[in-house]
Amino acid sequence: MAHCAAAVVDFVWLYSQAMTLLLDSFWRAVAYCVHPRVIALSFLPLILMVVLSFGLGYFFWEGAVASVAAWLASFELVEALLAWLDQIGLGALRSVFAPLLVLVLATPVIVLLCLLLVAMFMTPAMVDLVGQRRFAGLERKHGGSLVVSVFWSLGSTLLAIVALVISMPLWLVPPLVLILPPLIWGWLTYRVFAFDALATHASSDERKAILKDHRGSLLLMGVLSGYLGAAPSLLWASGAMFIAMAPLLVPLAIWIYTLVFAFASLWFAHYALAALQRLRAVVPVEVLDADPGHGGAAGKLDDTRRIHGPETTT
Repeated sequence: MAHCAAAVVDFVWLYSQAMTLLLDSFWRAVAYCVHPRVIALSFLPLILMVVLSFGLGYFFWEGAVASVAAWLASFELVEALLAWLDQIGLGALRSVFAPLLVLVLATPVIVLLCLLLVAMFMTPAMVDLVGQRRFAGLERKHGGSLVVSVFWSLGSTLLAIVALVISMPLWLVPPLVLILPPLIWGWLTYRVFAFDALATHASSDERKAILKDHRGSLLLMGVLSGYLGAAPSLLWASGAMFIAMAPLLVPLAIWIYTLVFAFASLWFAHYALAALQRLRAVVPVEVLDADPGHGGAAGKLDDTRRIHGPETTT
């Protein structure tokens, strides 16, 4: 009984600490989003994405719409639906289906590129900003090199793409289209931004310990960011109006994607660096750098908790 009670107390304490850290890092990330440096940095991915989007649209838009229209015409059910729309006086919507479907199919690519551009051009600068303003005394151990970060991001991206392709048939089920893509984007966001947030300041063992001990909170942050990132997709629901206003709304949607991922990057930076600071306050740095043969940093952290109890933070 005493062991069970201790386990319950430990779980409640860990949960309260995680929620406190989660909420604290959230409001700090929101505040940092209006920082002039963050706003200025957000324009670089925006410019690159707008140039790329309009360039691809200029060369491939008409061909893509024609191909999708021909593909839709091959389905008798779709033709029956379009014929019914003609009968009730909504025949003008016939011209909207193909362009709208092209935009829907292009959305995952836009989201993916925005995420990677933010991770490449904004995250290092924002982690440095958070580190200088909040964690100036936190030693930088450079446990993740640029090469490792690139391979980590590319590997995670490939897995996310595979998951998206496999799950696409399920998007035809109305509830699942609102669940599966944000979950996949959330997982990818968690994988990319959590790693990059710790790459400069944490050692390899510290990073592995934090990613293990805080996996649930980090994944929740990624999923919530994924749902925030899905918000610009509501623009597609305007149908014909969106097609007519695409030159204006596409850059707006891309900038919203960029700001959402910039916020996510800041959220992960605040959370991860605060978790790293707490980890080092509980476990001496020399212990974290010791031989991990007895459980590594995570094992040492658990041992220290059992001996000294919950750490106190300011």
